[in-house]
Amino acid sequence: MADVSEDHALQDAVRPAGVDATEPSVMPAEPHWVPVPNRGLITVSVMLATIMQALDTTIANVALPRVQGTLSATQDEMGWVLTSYIVAAAITIPLTGWLASEFGRRRIFLLSIILFTVASALCGLAASLPQMVLFRFLQGVGGAALVPLSQAVLFDINPPKEFGRAMSIWGIGVTLGPILGPALGGWLTENYSWRWVFFINLPVGVLAYFGLLATLPESRNATASRFDFFGFTTLSIAIASLQLLLDRGQTLDWFSSGEIVAEGIVGGLAFYLFLVHTFSSERPFLNPALFKDRNFVASNVFILMIGVVLFATLALLPPMLQNQLQYPVILTGLVTMPRGIGTLLGMILVGKLVARFDARLVMAVGLALTAYSLWQMTQFSLGMGAGPIISSGIIQGIGVGLVYVPLSMVAFVTLPGALRNEGTSFFNLLRNIGASIGISVVMFLLTQNTQRVHASLAEHITPFNIASNPAAAHVDFGTTKGLLALNGTITNQSAMIGYLDDFKLMMLLTVLTIPFLLMIKNVKPAPGAPPTVVE
Repeated sequence: MADVSEDHALQDAVRPAGVDATEPSVMPAEPHWVPVPNRGLITVSVMLATIMQALDTTIANVALPRVQGTLSATQDEMGWVLTSYIVAAAITIPLTGWLASEFGRRRIFLLSIILFTVASALCGLAASLPQMVLFRFLQGVGGAALVPLSQAVLFDINPPKEFGRAMSIWGIGVTLGPILGPALGGWLTENYSWRWVFFINLPVGVLAYFGLLATLPESRNATASRFDFFGFTTLSIAIASLQLLLDRGQTLDWFSSGEIVAEGIVGGLAFYLFLVHTFSSERPFLNPALFKDRNFVASNVFILMIGVVLFATLALLPPMLQNQLQYPVILTGLVTMPRGIGTLLGMILVGKLVARFDARLVMAVGLALTAYSLWQMTQFSLGMGAGPIISSGIIQGIGVGLVYVPLSMVAFVTLPGALRNEGTSFFNLLRNIGASIGISVVMFLLTQNTQRVHASLAEHITPFNIASNPAAAHVDFGTTKGLLALNGTITNQSAMIGYLDDFKLMMLLTVLTIPFLLMIKNVKPAPGAPPTVVE
């Protein structure tokens, strides 16, 4: 495979869907790009909004054990604090493209910043678990549009030859959240209160709002479009039913419960109706033309898997470090921060790598590094130091960085500009669905495996092997206090094994994903000609 030119690979003049790669015809070029005033200030303001949203995905994770104690919630119930945000974003993201086209991208962007900022303040003021779940849901509604619209804005204010550079800047901005989030969240929680991990969004939101208010030009389709209420409703019901099934299944013993059966039937029927309506309606909620682009479809499969692995890992590490390894909250933030630094390094390198090598090869290396880091995490133990946590985090961060930027490029480089609003929305929708599924599944498996291992360990405990254990020499197992201490030790060991099993599952999923890179076509420019799509 010849080297790939980044500038050519990111031009919009590509072969249309359905045209064979061996034919000489090419798609007409996109309309001529017109320079946009204040491009630098727009980029900074867009990045502030994106960083604010990305910051919230990690800054709150570190504080979750403290939030759990304040709100008197169980670990299973705390999953709702994470997934309520993700579900709200997943339901709202598909609406972003239509709203931006119908009412203008500028107006929707500004309203989203306002809602996200106000909801963040309400989360900081929450006094009960239902309030926190509700306010996190509102925060998800507000934050849903920030990432896809920021991508779309950067595509529009930059010429096609600079798309790779623009996505690298966007990616670096996104990774500042994971870099700053854990340490900042730990510091705020330790020195002030967990409520400040939400209040910190207020000044950032204000700066982003006024920056875009002053600089962002309006962008709206000239032709009016009818809102497909039926398509939106069926998709929303399908997503909400899936999440309820995943979150409630463990508590209600899955399909032995009538509620879970009903949620499965409703979700499946709603999704079926959505698909039929999408491919039969004249003006569906989601444009079927999106699925004619092979790269776009394949990239969405991958972003789903990245959502599962990345967000599930972020949800597992803080409670493991604080509950099992007894790390203070600020140290938890410091040892998880290098993951974001690794992602930043990966995204800095990836711009040069995709200009010289096949994007699929770069993504394969990134996935291999991610799988290796997850293998390292399966070797964690209760007696380890901080070194394995930091090293595995850096490697995983680099791997994710090497995957995310090339994936964003190959997903949209062959997609017509008129479909970008919907395309970026759907791309981020699947990332959020992957995250929601991943968090729910690993939390369920963690609880199940902890109970299973606890029962297995407990049945092998006898007075004889207890007495021979040096760690138990100071414990009096003839008293209730001693038995409680023994049970706590077994529970701690069982939970650690449960975490390791989750890491092993994510490692296997990452490895199995690598061969599917062959589904993606690489863009290869012919000398002196527009690029064509080749196998």
